[in-house]
Amino acid sequence: MREYTAGGGLMSYGTNLPDAYRQAGIYIGRILKGAKPADLPVVQPTKFDLIINLKTAKTLGLDIPSSILVRADEVIE
Repeated sequence: MREYTAGGGLMSYGTNLPDAYRQAGIYIGRILKGAKPADLPVVQPTKFDLIINLKTAKTLGLDIPSSILVRADEVIE
């Protein structure tokens, strides 16, 4: 989650929360329209975010490889 990395954590990799909330809203909308929850498929997250805090890495004396930095969805400097 971004909050942990922004608060000083080194890295985080997890579900993209806005997308998860959107999926939950769609699911709830189906239930409110009359669908039985038991008949609905299980929905799993499909979007994940990798966030890296370079300031923390520098403080710890770590060098993050550029191959990882280019894959990150967000880099906090």
